[in-house]
Amino acid sequence: MSELLSQEEIDALFASLNSGEIDVNEIKEQENKVVIKEYNFARPTKFSREHLRTLELMGENYARLVSQYLSGMMRTLVPIKIESSEAITFSDFTSALSNPVALAIIEPNPLPSNILFELSTNICYAFLDRLLGGEGGELEAIREFTTIELIILNKAFTRLVDLMREPWENVVELRPYLGKVETNPQILNMIPPNEMVALLTFSIQFGDVDGLMNLCMPYTTLEPIITKLNTSYQFGQNEDDEREKDKNVEDILRRANIPIRAILGKTHVTVKEFLDLQVNDIIKLDREIDDDIDLYIGNVLKFKGAPGIFKSRSAIQIKEIIAKEDE
Repeated sequence: MSELLSQEEIDALFASLNSGEIDVNEIKEQENKVVIKEYNFARPTKFSREHLRTLELMGENYARLVSQYLSGMMRTLVPIKIESSEAITFSDFTSALSNPVALAIIEPNPLPSNILFELSTNICYAFLDRLLGGEGGELEAIREFTTIELIILNKAFTRLVDLMREPWENVVELRPYLGKVETNPQILNMIPPNEMVALLTFSIQFGDVDGLMNLCMPYTTLEPIITKLNTSYQFGQNEDDEREKDKNVEDILRRANIPIRAILGKTHVTVKEFLDLQVNDIIKLDREIDDDIDLYIGNVLKFKGAPGIFKSRSAIQIKEIIAKEDE
C-alpha cells in the first residue's frame, strides 16, 4: 500500500506546482526514463549477499573448531576469527598468493571441483617451530618447506579438512578429504581464471605472530547447493523436523547394544589351582548361596537380584535398584 499524504502535504504540493518549483514535464520524463543497470561480464554476480552471509556464519563455526584444535596441538591459545567474506575471481585470489605458499587442495565429496585452503607461511613456520621444539617464533627469511615440514603440514591439514564436516552438516553431508598440499601457486590451473569464487578470510594470532587463513570456494563447487545457502535453511528448522530428529535418536537408542554382567561372586586361585581344575570341582566364592548377586550395566552397578530359571533359560529376578547416591 502506498504512503498516504496528509492535507498539509497535498496543499504544499499544489503550491509548488503553481509556483513553478516543480515541473510536471520533468517528472514525466523521469518516470519514462529507462533505468539501466551495469553488468560486468568479466565479473558476473553469482553470489548474493545472503549466500556470503550464510558462508560467513558457517565460517565462524569452522573458526571455533580450528581454534580449539590448534590450541590443543600448540599447547597455547590460538584465537581465530573471520574477517571478511567476498566474491572475487579466481585470478584475483591466485595473484595475491605468496611464493612459497601453504595451500591445501580439498576434494569436497559429494560436491564437484575443489576447495582451496591457504594458511599464511609465517603462521606455518611458527607452528612448525613450536612442534619441533622451538618457541614458535616467526621465521626471519622466507624459504621453501623441507620434506619433514611438508609431512607435518600434511598431517595438520588433514585434521583441518576433517573439521569442515560439522559446519556444513545443515547444508550437505560433506565428506571432504585432503588431495595434496601445494607450495607453488603458479601451477594452480584446476579452476578457470575468470571463475567467481567465494573467499572467506580469517585472522590467526599465535603468540607474537599474526597471519591469515583463506578458504576459497568456486561457484562450480557450490552450485549444486547454492539454493541451500541461506540463513533460513541452515538455522530455521521447524518443529516437525525437530520431532523427526528426536524420533530418529530414540530409534537409535532402542537399537543400541548395552553389555549386562551378572557377578555371582569372586574368589582368588593360584595359576596352579586354575590349571588343575577338573569337571565337578567346587569353587568357593565370597558369598552365601542366599545372597543377592550384582547386576552391572556396562561398568556401573545398577541392580541387585536373585538367579533363577524362566522358560527353561537362566534368568535374574530384579530385587533392588541401586541409585547413584547408593553407589
